[in-house]
Amino acid sequence: MIDFRSDTVTQPGKLMLEAMMQAKVGDDIFGEDPSINQLESMSAAIFGMEAALFCPSGTMSNQIAIKCHVQPGDEVICDKLSHVYLYEGGGIAANSGSSVKLLEGNRGRITAEMVAEAINPDDIHKPRTSLVSLENTANRGGGSCYNFIDIQLIREVCSNNKLGFHLDGARLFNAIIAKNETAKQYGAVFDSISICLSKGLGAPVGSVLIGKKDFIKKAKRVRKLFGGAMRQAGYLAAAGIYALENNIQRLEEDHLHAKLLESALREKDFVGEILPVETNILIFEVKGRYTATELSAILKEKGVLAIAISPTQIRFVLHLDISQSQVQETIELIQSL
Repeated sequence: MIDFRSDTVTQPGKLMLEAMMQAKVGDDIFGEDPSINQLESMSAAIFGMEAALFCPSGTMSNQIAIKCHVQPGDEVICDKLSHVYLYEGGGIAANSGSSVKLLEGNRGRITAEMVAEAINPDDIHKPRTSLVSLENTANRGGGSCYNFIDIQLIREVCSNNKLGFHLDGARLFNAIIAKNETAKQYGAVFDSISICLSKGLGAPVGSVLIGKKDFIKKAKRVRKLFGGAMRQAGYLAAAGIYALENNIQRLEEDHLHAKLLESALREKDFVGEILPVETNILIFEVKGRYTATELSAILKEKGVLAIAISPTQIRFVLHLDISQSQVQETIELIQSL
């Protein structure tokens, strides 16, 4: 099967497995796992931030960050397509007792003007606005990327209104590669950043939450509260170290492969709107002779897995386990339909 369902389906390669098996480990709760310590210090250094915390999942790192930023009864501003809202099990309410103000941005991206208008006044009848959360790249926006100047403008609004500023950077390295940016640019403007190691970077498990020392100290307590404290997890951290050292620049290949698939799909009469392809995610409208569910079933019968994310849309996600020859095979299948 050629699996386009998500970039979370990747398997560790030989060299990553070797790094995992050779990892030096210890008890991380005592701060004695050298591989985890290395991953955390390495991640913080990449972004020019003070400290980092290894977590089991991106959902946990996001939810830890939000809980550290808000108090029960506060409100979080984010786009209506945000992962922290749509796909984290209602965690903002359940874990932090916070409400959410949803904005209708452009493919998952919001603006400084929208944020400014969404901030509640100092009124006892309204929740206290305390955090702005962005997602870059935006999954449901088809892997869309922010222009960095727009992030800087939102930062100004947050600073002027004493709001926390969090980035769900599950696929941040895709944006950095696509926009020719640097991680340190992001570290300079956000109060906290979560990055996933288990998506395009190819590690089997893990996310890292990055911020200032005091913030990460608080986050470590919350991670314990959430049941995310681990012991000899250096075997997992070693995969993350390998991913950061070897798998960032190769994301360009995934972006190119997504563009090739886009070109093939544009030729088909059953394909409607295709969201602009900026990174490794391709979302397209299915119309006419197929529904999205029917088309995904046909693709599956022919050896290609993809997800119908709505009654009219299918998502392809490119990753390191999809080769150029598999992309060509998929293109030929599309052309045959």
